[in-house]
Amino acid sequence: MMGRFWAMLRRPTLVRRLMIAQMLMLTMVWSLAVAYVMVEGADEASNVSRGVLHAIISVADNLAEQPQRQEQSLRAIDEALREEFETGRVPELAPRILVWREGKLVYKSPDAPSGIRSAGPEQMEVVYIKGQAWRSRSLDEGSTRVTVLEAGGAWQLFITINSRGYYLLPLLISLPFLLVPAWLSIRLAMRPWRKLAQEVAARGPQDLRPLAFKPPHGELAALVDNINALLQRVDASAARERSFIADATHELRTPLAAMRVNVEALQSQVHDARQQELLDGILNSGNRAARLVGQLLQLTRSEVQAGAGELPRRQALDSLLQDRLAALSGLAQAGDIELELQASVSLSVPGQRESLVSLIDNLVENAIKYSPRGSSVTVSLHAERGQAVLHVADQGPGIAPALYDRVFDRFFRAPQQAQPGSGLGLSIVASVVRQHGGTIQLHSGNGGLGLLVEVRLPLAVA
Repeated sequence: MMGRFWAMLRRPTLVRRLMIAQMLMLTMVWSLAVAYVMVEGADEASNVSRGVLHAIISVADNLAEQPQRQEQSLRAIDEALREEFETGRVPELAPRILVWREGKLVYKSPDAPSGIRSAGPEQMEVVYIKGQAWRSRSLDEGSTRVTVLEAGGAWQLFITINSRGYYLLPLLISLPFLLVPAWLSIRLAMRPWRKLAQEVAARGPQDLRPLAFKPPHGELAALVDNINALLQRVDASAARERSFIADATHELRTPLAAMRVNVEALQSQVHDARQQELLDGILNSGNRAARLVGQLLQLTRSEVQAGAGELPRRQALDSLLQDRLAALSGLAQAGDIELELQASVSLSVPGQRESLVSLIDNLVENAIKYSPRGSSVTVSLHAERGQAVLHVADQGPGIAPALYDRVFDRFFRAPQQAQPGSGLGLSIVASVVRQHGGTIQLHSGNGGLGLLVEVRLPLAVA
C-alpha cells in the first residue's frame, strides 16, 4: 500500500506541475516586490524612532542645570534602548547615542566610537570609523543635538529585515493556504482534458468512429481534430485490408470447389485402396480449407458491413432461428444429434440478416460438432429487460472457464481439442455481437455438462 502511494506521488502529473509553477511564480513575484521595498527602505530603516530622539533632547535640555541627573537619565534611556538587543537579540545591532549641547558632548554610549561627524540633521548616512561601517542619523533642536549610531554593512540587512519583515509574513502564511485553492482551480480547468481521456479510454480496438467530445478550447480542439484525423486514416486503412481479405477469400472459393469436383470425379475412376486413401485425404483437406475460407469470408463481410455504416434493419430473430435450424437439421441428423428450438415469442432485433445468419450457424454448428452421438442441442430464445436472450446449449466436453476469454481470439483452439476446426467460429460470433451492440458469455451446461452460450441483443423498438 505504501509503495503504491509513493509511486503515485513520484509519478509526474500536469496538475502538480502547474501547481509548482504557480507557487514558484508567486514566490518570485512576491520576493521581487519585497526586495524592491527593502532596497528602497534600507536607507530609512532604523531601530530608533524620531520620537525617541525628541525625548532624549528634552531630557538633555530639561536637566541641563543638573549634569549628574542629566547623565543618569540619558544613561537610563540608553540602557532601555539596548536592553532588548542585549537580552534576546544581537547586541551588535543595539543603537548607540551621542548627545551634544552647545557644542559640548554631554553623553556618549559606553561602546560608541569617537570622532563622529554628522552631515546634517534628519539624514541617514554611512560613516566609517576604524574600518567599520556605521549608519548615523542626527536630530537638532535648539543648541542640542542627538546622534544615533547603528551597525552598518552586513548588519544593515538584518536591521532592514527586522524593521520590514511584515512584508514577508503574508507570503509565508498564505503559501500553504494557497495550495488547496490552486489545486481546485487546476482540477476544474483540467476537466475537459479528463473528459477527453475518459472517452478515449472507453473505446474498443474496433471502434474507429470520430470522437464525440467537441471541446470549445483551442488547445484541446486541435488535439481532438488530430485524433479524429488519425482515426479516419486508420479506419480507411483497415477497410482496405478487410476488402482485400474479402476479395482474396472469395476468389479462393472457386479453385477449392473445382478441386473438390475433380477429386470426387477421380475417386470414381480409381480402384486401388491406397490411391483411394490418398484422394480421401486430399478431399478432407480441401473441405477444411473451403470451410476456413468460408468463415474468413463471413468474418470480413461482417466487418466490412459494420465499417461501411450500413443501417440496421428490423430482423425477426425467432423466424430466422427456425430457418437456420431447418437448414442445419441435415448436419444434426448425420451426427445423430437432436435439435430442439424453444422460442414461444416473436422477437425482433435491429441488425444485418447475413451477420445474424453467421452468428446462428456458427453457434449451432459448433454445438452439433462437439456433441456426442445420441445427445441433443437446445436452442432457446426469450426476452429479458429489453434484450433478446439466445441460449445454445450442447452436451459436449465444454470449455474450461479459464479459457472463456481466449476462445474469442482468432485462430485460438482449446488444447486437446479432438474435433477439427479453424478457431474462427466464436471470433465471428463475437464480432457480430459487438456490431449489434450485444454481449456474449459462456457458461457450463445443465448439471455442469457441455457448454451454454448466452447471447444478448437489444430488441428492436416496437
